[in-house]
Amino acid sequence: MGSADIVPGVSGGTMALITGIYHRLIYAIKSVDSKTAKHLFTLRFNKLFEYFHWKFLLLLFTGILLAIIFFTRIVPLQVYMFTHPELVYGLFFGLILGSVFLLIAELDKTHRNAKALLPLLLGSAIGFWVVTLVPAETPETFWYVFISGAVAICAMILPGISGSYILLIFRKYDYVLSQLGAIGSAETGQALINILPFVIGAVTGLILFSRVLSWLLNRYYAVTLLILIGFLIGSLYVIWPYQDRDFEEVVRSTEIVSLDSSLVRELKDREGVPNQPEFQRLGDQVEAEDGEMMIEVETVSRKLISSKPYFPTNELTESDREVNRTEGVVGMGLGFLLIIGIAFLRKRSPNH
Repeated sequence: MGSADIVPGVSGGTMALITGIYHRLIYAIKSVDSKTAKHLFTLRFNKLFEYFHWKFLLLLFTGILLAIIFFTRIVPLQVYMFTHPELVYGLFFGLILGSVFLLIAELDKTHRNAKALLPLLLGSAIGFWVVTLVPAETPETFWYVFISGAVAICAMILPGISGSYILLIFRKYDYVLSQLGAIGSAETGQALINILPFVIGAVTGLILFSRVLSWLLNRYYAVTLLILIGFLIGSLYVIWPYQDRDFEEVVRSTEIVSLDSSLVRELKDREGVPNQPEFQRLGDQVEAEDGEMMIEVETVSRKLISSKPYFPTNELTESDREVNRTEGVVGMGLGFLLIIGIAFLRKRSPNH
């Protein structure tokens, strides 16, 4: 579940549904309420541990933390989304497509009929509307990152919508992963400040929306799930691996260093500009107060400003970037097989 919440395409709620622990997840989240707070603040820890599902949530969030470390430091997805976009987005696309089939199969046969088309089409229309409503260029202000966190955390407990997928739609997936990846480096302080609105939004969203979502799923499970499946179908084209993406380069910070520094020599020897979400480049030379010549080193981030899906009939996109058609197909196949394989393992489980 932790890995699913990091990777756009399959939600933690979907993984919980596939592995058979979804209802336990809902009850565990609902146990974080006023009664839990009362036991905590009155120091009645015995009653707190009896009422609050702490063991389950501890294991869950440990898994999420390990997934964050893995997908930001060991396998940095925010980098591979630039260097191998067809493969990465193809994998996401396959995961979502596989989730659609599995979620439909999870429904009772009585709900897989002509009447199911209405909520499915409604969800598809909502999904298409959402992805066309949100512009490709989005701000990094407090309120927007806050809203992104609040909506994404709701998706974490919904079978069908990935929290990371919501961040992709809001164009904040690479931003959040970049900030998480910077924690532990020299930019830890700034990264924590940048990620704070997201964390506040996530906590707020979990408190406000978890009970509403569980109420809908408990009373209108089939209709709610069909709308969510439609949402996935309607917004699939955002994750289509073959897209002509344009990026804007934004200078995030500037550092003045000596012309003789090892960093300057390294940047001078570098061939071309690295295809990464963030990189350093040399700026203008400046004269220090003592007369020594210094040079500016700029830290530049690439921001997505437009995205146009296409079918890969040519070797180059409109922006003359080489298309890797094979990687897109391989990624989609792997994603689809991965989610089907997880469902197969669940069926072989003795508790299924």
